[in-house]
Amino acid sequence: MEDSPINRLPEDTLHQIFSSLSLRQIMICRSVCKLFNRTLTSSSFIHLISARSHLHLLALRPPHLHHHHHSRHASLHSCIHVYDPDQNQWLRFSLDFLPFRSPHPVASSLGLVYLWADSPDSNKSLIVCNPLTRQYRVLPQLGSAWSRHGSVLVDSRNRVMVLTELAALYFSFSQKTQQWLKFSSNLPSKPRSPIVISNSVFALCDVGSPWRSKWKLFSCAVKNLLNLNLNVMNNNWECLERHEWGDIFDIMKRPRLIPGDGNKILMIGGLKSNYSFNQSCSTILILRLDLETMEWEEATRMPEALHRWFQDSKFKVFGGGNRVCFSGKKVGRLALWDCCKWRWIDGVPGNGDELFRGFTFEARLTAIP
Repeated sequence: MEDSPINRLPEDTLHQIFSSLSLRQIMICRSVCKLFNRTLTSSSFIHLISARSHLHLLALRPPHLHHHHHSRHASLHSCIHVYDPDQNQWLRFSLDFLPFRSPHPVASSLGLVYLWADSPDSNKSLIVCNPLTRQYRVLPQLGSAWSRHGSVLVDSRNRVMVLTELAALYFSFSQKTQQWLKFSSNLPSKPRSPIVISNSVFALCDVGSPWRSKWKLFSCAVKNLLNLNLNVMNNNWECLERHEWGDIFDIMKRPRLIPGDGNKILMIGGLKSNYSFNQSCSTILILRLDLETMEWEEATRMPEALHRWFQDSKFKVFGGGNRVCFSGKKVGRLALWDCCKWRWIDGVPGNGDELFRGFTFEARLTAIP
């Protein structure tokens, strides 16, 4: 393509041509050739198309790999693989602009991706970046233990929390002291699938015995202490219980949470056939909790044609809104509940046998705070 006439066009002319494309088409054109990638990632072009509407995508987190498997799956770590449900298409965002080893994306909010990566001193650093604008920022240093045991949560104001059973770290780009604030936690067990909705964090905790799980829903408010001019996490977790909920948590095996549309929580898990110790599940159930009325309702059940691929294997769940994605060991593809419709997602990166986690990614041209 070096001899192509397009190479002789002025940069401004190329910008005007490509600016007529949608953000989705621009992302695809980036992978055509080096010229297109250089043109479409330049700061002047990014500024020109900064008002483009964002894309609602599903991003994959790289699987946890053993050392001897690292080279075979190195390509999974150098980019973010995302799925576009509206176009039934896989896209790939390169992370080669990051000067760090082994980037591992874990969360996203408002077009920004948060990931763990190995810093030059071999410590784990939490980094915020935008794969579209190829900008990044390193957050204040954390110990490596937080990357192994903490869940990274980011709200709609890009306030960052790293949550464990014993403590919570909090960071806001707007606070005067650019450092992590640490608070002790009073959770009864390790928080399972914590999520952020509005100004609160929700998580499931097992309050049962070593022989039988008993799940409860806990919440914790993120409050603004005006007298300190700091946003901090209230460490008083509250167990949410209602008499009318009955045995809502007992009918589900290994439940997990996903943020739903608006002020709603989705809870996903296997529907128990009975209450025996090692019970099987008849299907996978998705329940919806309205936080305004505090009432549960059934959103959907996985069809039998899909469930038979997951009933005998461990599976992971990720998504948000009315899109929930399921990844099973050796299934070879992902199952998707998309706005009340069920379907398969083919073409999963890698050999398709990994157990993937993921997160929702609103691809947009957001500046790094």
